[in-house]
Amino acid sequence: MMSDPAAPQVHDVAIVGGGGAGLTAALYTSRAKLSTILFEKLMPGGQIASTDLVENYPGFPEGVLGPDIAQKMEAQAKRYGTEFLFEEVREVRRKDHFFEVITAEGSTVSRAVILAMGACFRRLGVPNEKEFTGKGVSYCATCDGAFFKGKEILVIGGGDSALQEGIFLTRFASKVTIVHRRDQLRAAPILQDRASANAKISFIWDTVVDKIEGRNKVEAVLLKNVKTQQVSSRNVEGIFIFAGHDPATAFVEGFVERDEKGYVRTGESCATSVPGVFAAGEVRKGAVWQLVAACGEGCEAALAVQNYLEQHKERAGSAS
Repeated sequence: MMSDPAAPQVHDVAIVGGGGAGLTAALYTSRAKLSTILFEKLMPGGQIASTDLVENYPGFPEGVLGPDIAQKMEAQAKRYGTEFLFEEVREVRRKDHFFEVITAEGSTVSRAVILAMGACFRRLGVPNEKEFTGKGVSYCATCDGAFFKGKEILVIGGGDSALQEGIFLTRFASKVTIVHRRDQLRAAPILQDRASANAKISFIWDTVVDKIEGRNKVEAVLLKNVKTQQVSSRNVEGIFIFAGHDPATAFVEGFVERDEKGYVRTGESCATSVPGVFAAGEVRKGAVWQLVAACGEGCEAALAVQNYLEQHKERAGSAS
C-alpha cells in the first residue's frame, strides 16, 4: 500500500532544546537510527556555549572552552543524522497516538518527545533592569565582557556562576565588585579561593541592588544593605547578574506535570507524566546543575525513548 504523499513526515523523536542534555540525547537517538529533529531557539550548547572555560568536564585536564565543546557536540549529532531547526517551540500537544511540536513557522509530528529546554537567566526585577539590558546590564560575561575594557563592573550573585564569570571579567575590567545578599558565598571553595586571590576583585556583603540608574545606559547602581537598610550609590558602567535561573517550561504548562517552581516532574528513566514524553537536564525537577549530569540525563532519556518506541511499534505509521 502506497503512503499518502500529503501526510506529514513523522519523526521518531523530537527534542526541544539544544543544550548538553538535548545534544547528547540527539547523538544517542540518531546513532540508534531513530529519525531525530532538534529544536533550538538560540544557538546549540545552551548556557555552556556562553561559558568561557569548563574545567570539570571529564577528559579535559586543562579545561575546555564552552563554545568549543558546544560546537563539537552539535557536529557529532549532525554526523549521525540529527536534523536541526532553529525555531522557538510554542506548544507541544498530543496528535492521536503521536505528538505535535508547534513553532511560529509550522509544526512537526513525532512518536516521542524529549524536553531539554534548560532554564533562563533570572532577572532581579529592579527598576530599569529590563530597559538597560544590552546597555550595561548583562547576564553573560563571555558575550559582553569585552565591551567593558578598563571599566568598573558589578557582579551580582554568590554562586559558582557569579565567581567564575567575575574572574573572567577581570580580563577586561579595571575592577570587579561582587555583590552578595548574604555574608558568605555559595560557590565552590576553589572558586572562592581564586576570586579572593585576584587583586581586581572585591566584595560587598549583605547587599542587594535597589535600582539601576542612568540616561541611555547604566551609569550608577543603588545598593541596599539588607541588615541596616541603608542605601548607597555606586558609579559603574556595567552590571552582570547571576541570580539563578527559571525553567523554560511555560509552553508545557497543562501538558506535563510541573512543580511549584515550574520544573518538570519526572519518574524512572526521565519519564514525565505523559507517556512518550521525557525530560532531561536543568528543566527537570531535582536536576544537578552540571554539564556532565545534563549529558548523562540526555543519554538516559534517549535510551528510554528507544525502549518506549520498541514497546509501541504497532503505533508506527503516518500521522493524520
